[in-house]
Amino acid sequence: MFFASDNGGPAHPAVIDALARANEGYTSAYGAEPAMDRVRDRLRDVFEAPDASVYLVATGTAANALALATMSNPWDTVFCTAMAHINEDECNAPEFYSGGAKLTLVGDRDAKMDPHALQAAIAAEESRGVHGPQRGPVSITNATEKGTVYTPSEIAALTGIARDFGLKTHLDGARFANGLVALGCTPAEMTWKAGIDAVSFGGTKNGLIGAEAVILFDPEKAWEFELRRKRGAHLFSKHRYLSAQMEAYLGDDLWLEMARRANATCARLADGLRQQGSVEFLHQPDANIIFARFPRRLHKRLLDAGAYYYVWDGDPHEGSPEDPLTARLVCDWSIGPEGVDAFLSVMRG
Repeated sequence: MFFASDNGGPAHPAVIDALARANEGYTSAYGAEPAMDRVRDRLRDVFEAPDASVYLVATGTAANALALATMSNPWDTVFCTAMAHINEDECNAPEFYSGGAKLTLVGDRDAKMDPHALQAAIAAEESRGVHGPQRGPVSITNATEKGTVYTPSEIAALTGIARDFGLKTHLDGARFANGLVALGCTPAEMTWKAGIDAVSFGGTKNGLIGAEAVILFDPEKAWEFELRRKRGAHLFSKHRYLSAQMEAYLGDDLWLEMARRANATCARLADGLRQQGSVEFLHQPDANIIFARFPRRLHKRLLDAGAYYYVWDGDPHEGSPEDPLTARLVCDWSIGPEGVDAFLSVMRG
């Protein structure tokens, strides 16, 4: 009954096997291994982007921070929502790696950036000349940190506003696969065809040990990214272990299979929660994350029975049994229907 985070789940056995094979013998270092050539070609095929530049790093924070640093100047501001990972969970890494670019928070609806709010936020900058920040890239997340998903048309509306101001748009895809299978579209339709200029393509939350891709659809900034990656200490010497993970992830569409499992598990959990009369959903669970409020007595029952998840706004053990508290429930590829059914059985008492 582990629903705390998809970071807490195991790596897929195919990934472990790939690492074991990659550990045999010798090969070139720093991304010059043949496996990286295959990964690059495969991602270009997946995204229908034959000229894209493709790089691997070990963490989502590195992917986001290095991509945004490459897309901005130290005197710029990056536009994002308040709950964006780059704002809430990356310890000022984008500001650090960009050399000082700040973040401007943009209003949202159901955790998705509001186009009117973006228009107003961008227009408000570059109004103080040399005394204020200059306009920088827009960064959105799909699937969002609250489990909702932008459609391609919603993405295009935001990138269109950015483009009107001459700005680039970055997509944080830590849960890219979960968003994609929820939409039923292609990676190209969710990214460059909708106006995205760069994407952090996540794998760690979806069955990898630690490997993320940065895809720059305009290769003009490729050399700068390479320099920033090296200068930022994120160019692995034994890069083959990143390539091995990503190659296994992409092979036989394993990345999509795992995302479908996670999303299906989440849908099963959401359906079961809806049958509990005391549960309120805070956001539509489009992908693999649920935010729901229910009475403290149910939280206590679940936690005492061994369920593991985050309670966001109160002590689940102290206070009125009927006080509603918010749970964040995240499904990874491995938990399956058995974990969901056990959770719901305990909840029903």
